[in-house]
Amino acid sequence: MKTESLNKKESFYIAIILYKSSSDKPDYQPLYQESFVLIKATSLEEAKVKAVNHGKNESISYTNENGETITWSLQQVVDVNSVLYDDFDSSEDSIDLYARHFRNYQAYQSFEPLLSNDEL
Repeated sequence: MKTESLNKKESFYIAIILYKSSSDKPDYQPLYQESFVLIKATSLEEAKVKAVNHGKNESISYTNENGETITWSLQQVVDVNSVLYDDFDSSEDSIDLYARHFRNYQAYQSFEPLLSNDEL
């Protein structure tokens, strides 16, 4: 069985990972970060495990310029899916990796700071 898994072809998957910041400051408002991570795996199931592990490994705490402890931690792995095109050609100027669809543009605009003109 081990040789069977060794012979499986690795593919690329894209993971959308959501992180949340927290602080020891009482009135701190959490900040969220959405990261798109390219993962190499032999199956979707393996990619999902790697995405969770990656998210956990990215957790960090530090002291900011105001002396407050800020902690970034994994909130959720939102999605893991195959990239749209697994054949990366270095002569290409661009390649689509991932797409998702939605119906409510106003809802999207309300949380997307680059569209809503909200400042972080």
